[in-house]
Amino acid sequence: MEPRLSFVTLGVRDLAHATAFYRDVLKLPQIPTPDGVSFFELGRTWLSLYPRVELAHDAGLLDEAPHREFPGFALAHNVREREDVDRLLEELSAAGARIVKPAADAEWGGRSGYFADPEGFLWEVAWNSHFPHV
Repeated sequence: MEPRLSFVTLGVRDLAHATAFYRDVLKLPQIPTPDGVSFFELGRTWLSLYPRVELAHDAGLLDEAPHREFPGFALAHNVREREDVDRLLEELSAAGARIVKPAADAEWGGRSGYFADPEGFLWEVAWNSHFPHV
């Protein structure tokens, strides 16, 4: 895995309120995005706000007591080519990372999968032809 962080995605309970806070209070530059998600460019890393329940679902994790598995955020590493998602997840799995969600085509047109580090922190490995910083 290259030493690069592409996204930090926060699973938020109220997307409109969180977006207003990051845009209007913190004055972060918001990038035009489709409904249901907000992106802010922070140099070569982007901050993403996404509904918490949908982010947990995207990772294939539960976010309901008493079986809460979702930590509330995910880090993302974007790769250069579609097939790199599968390759990197296979390498990570062979080295001991726990695959949370195997690589699959995403409804937004890219490809992604998730793994967890030894402490359970969630990483998405993604290919997105529209993300410029790879």
